Amino acid sequence: MPSIVHFEIPVDDAKRAMKFYRELFGWKMESFAPGMEYWVIETKDGIGGGMIKRQSPDHRITDYFGVSSVQESSAKIEKLGGKVLMPRTAIPSIGYFAVCMDTEGNVFGLFEDDLKAK
Repeated sequence: MPSIVHFEIPVDDAKRAMKFYRELFGWKMESFAPGMEYWVIETKDGIGGGMIKRQSPDHRITDYFGVSSVQESSAKIEKLGGKVLMPRTAIPSIGYFAVCMDTEGNVFGLFEDDLKAK
């Protein structure tokens, strides 16, 4: 059964947000890649997350659900009346993700582990 495997928090001021969550929850954060405005979050319970520069005023926290196939799950979402907002995209050497919307307008993500992703 799919469960949340990653979450993403949009931020306007990364330093301010990192200070807030570090002091609130004791999370550790580090840059994902030089020059990229994305920071990996290490939580105490093992569910990983990330902070990303806010993309739009309505950009909200996004939860990612682990699935065996982003492609198959995306097709099922559309069949059930949802939408795929960002199609299957590779994260090299990590896996694939997609961003979707349910029938109620809630945005969520899908994530598929695949160390061979390119």
